[in-house]
Amino acid sequence: MTPAARLSAAIDILTVMDLQRRPAPDCLKEWGIGHRFAGSKDRAAIASLVYDSLRVKASAAWLMDAETPRAILFGMLRDLRGFDVDTLAALATGEGHAPAALSDAERLRLTVATLDDAPDHVRGNYPEWLAEAFTAAFGSDAAAEGRALAARAPLDLRVNMLKATREKALKALAHLGAEPTPRSDVGLRVPLGDDGRAPALSTEPSYLKGHVEIQDEGSQLVTRLSGAQAGQQVLDLCAGGGGKTLALAAIMGNKGQIYATDDDARRLAPIYDRIARADARNIQVRSPKREQDVVADLEGRCDLVLVDAPCTGTGTWRRHPDAKWRMRPGALAERLKDQDLVLSQACRFLKPGGRLAYITCSVLREENEDRIAHLLGERSDMSPVEVSTLTHAAGLDDLASVASRLGPGLRLTPHTTGTDGFYMAALVKA
Repeated sequence: MTPAARLSAAIDILTVMDLQRRPAPDCLKEWGIGHRFAGSKDRAAIASLVYDSLRVKASAAWLMDAETPRAILFGMLRDLRGFDVDTLAALATGEGHAPAALSDAERLRLTVATLDDAPDHVRGNYPEWLAEAFTAAFGSDAAAEGRALAARAPLDLRVNMLKATREKALKALAHLGAEPTPRSDVGLRVPLGDDGRAPALSTEPSYLKGHVEIQDEGSQLVTRLSGAQAGQQVLDLCAGGGGKTLALAAIMGNKGQIYATDDDARRLAPIYDRIARADARNIQVRSPKREQDVVADLEGRCDLVLVDAPCTGTGTWRRHPDAKWRMRPGALAERLKDQDLVLSQACRFLKPGGRLAYITCSVLREENEDRIAHLLGERSDMSPVEVSTLTHAAGLDDLASVASRLGPGLRLTPHTTGTDGFYMAALVKA
């Protein structure tokens, strides 16, 4: 396919997404099935155009003074990739499979439009209905935080210290350009290709042997900050696919016991193969069974309950840029109910002196500090742990600088720490 034909394909896919409100991966897969002549490089280039357009959808539309898929793609090419009007005009000729030629209005916008007078939600590329929430969370840094969430995310790996060392993993993945992560001492970072895609790990021996797992550095750090120790009784109450469960097993050196459960058996299903590959021997999976309480026997017994709470996922927008435009206010309201419920449930499993670690991959105050404040208002037997205490115990003293100004806990974001967006707070039961 020619570069011009790839632009046309991206416009078509963005149009389908806009009309049907479907996730980008589904639309890209459907397009690939219907256009089998497109090679892997074509598909990768088109996917990159689609995802980059979604990253900067608001600012691209502002620059072009239009919200059509064509306008958003052209605005992205000007703003994010630095195309000038002549470069774009050479591609948009209307000939063959190329997009229609530029109009006079498009030429003008591509030449003179700026973001100087754009509001924060446009410059930060997040939905307008979340503007108030972003200002509440970040104040004057709202646009900068949004821009960082719109950038491409690197591929981060966690070295499984039960089976390998970071030095060994670095050597094995040197051909991918792997480097140590700046904050996690068990993390590796693999750069993206020119097309924005990360290398596939599915055929890498280090991955197949369980020496490394895919896990953002931020996720590694908040798991470390939970304070898990060898020999403890730990409940991972929202284990999902098991990313943090496996990290806990490595932190604990396979000593003690981790009980992994989730209210959705489908989310939990991948954990079994991952446990086997990682050689994690202190994890007991408690899969849900209809109305049966599969963790009732743990009530009042746990040293640590980790709550990786269901949330809007606003902190992962770098990896899922289409999700921010499909998100609606009703989804946030539902997540707040879920978070209050799981926090209330978590307290019953703590023994006196036990710790609750609350984690979200959200940057919204409503899902983070406000939920902890709500719990503290309901439970006089729970008290927050100082951030400096958490970071010092984990050997991560530098993270004390990202303690939340809005309440207990700390915040990681692409703008401040170069990670996905995470919130973490710890509470102790009297």
